[in-house]
Amino acid sequence: MLIEPDEDVAIDHLTDHLKTSYSDNRTPSEIEIAVDIARSFFKGFPIRTYVPVLVERRARRILSKDSGRTSTATEPVTDRLRHV
Repeated sequence: MLIEPDEDVAIDHLTDHLKTSYSDNRTPSEIEIAVDIARSFFKGFPIRTYVPVLVERRARRILSKDSGRTSTATEPVTDRLRHV
């Protein structure tokens, strides 16, 4: 399945927007991981028009749910974010 360049641009923009929105309590790396996890959920979906909007909603949910958890040094951020 070919992903449209417009979708990539939209995902880049929403990632930047989320980095600004969550800059107080999230690292850029955590946000990028959340976006990647959210986007992977829609891999293979034939209709791509709304994927960026859906990815943003899912990434926000991932970032919000994880914010209430206490992390430990032994639990990598990727493991914490995948629980959502």
